[in-house]
Amino acid sequence: MSVHRFRSGNAEFHAAIAAMTAAPLRHEVQWREIPAPTRMAPATWAATAEILVHDEELASGRLVVLHDPAGQEAWDGTSRMVALVQAQLEPEFAIESMLGDVAWSWVTESLELHDAATRELGCTATRVVSQSYGALAARPSTVDVEMRVSWTPTDLELTPHFQAWTAMLAAAGGLPPVTEGIAPISPTHRARAPISVQDAP
Repeated sequence: MSVHRFRSGNAEFHAAIAAMTAAPLRHEVQWREIPAPTRMAPATWAATAEILVHDEELASGRLVVLHDPAGQEAWDGTSRMVALVQAQLEPEFAIESMLGDVAWSWVTESLELHDAATRELGCTATRVVSQSYGALAARPSTVDVEMRVSWTPTDLELTPHFQAWTAMLAAAGGLPPVTEGIAPISPTHRARAPISVQDAP
């Protein structure tokens, strides 16, 4: 039984999801379908994903795809992508005042890389710095980044948007973009997924 919510009349959306999930992704991406929220739209689909390099998890996230054949004014369209991206960065990022701008560039460049045309694109990037003192002073400082991103695809060709989301995860995990036919190099910064993915925004 499907864990997703497809009402009658949503055959087009169902077909779009089937095509999207059949698309090739970079080999570091491990994803799986999960139960989707049931009150956000007439039809929904959701997944979680991790970026794994040598069995080490560098970033994690969640994607929810919403569809309303009648459209929603706030979306400016009939579908909406709602994404969560999380990673733990190097302690040096604790003093990086431009981390928000860097995170935003991960979003925009990932969408551009995959030619994912969007409307109503928005992102909130949160940085959490944890530093221990006293008896716990030996623990290293950690810097967690969490990005909540949403956008409206211009049509029901969802494959570029799914690939763009996984590219955002890869960027947060420190991996460079992959050019077709060229193997990826080592991470550009040290990153690790901090926690299990929580409820989608």
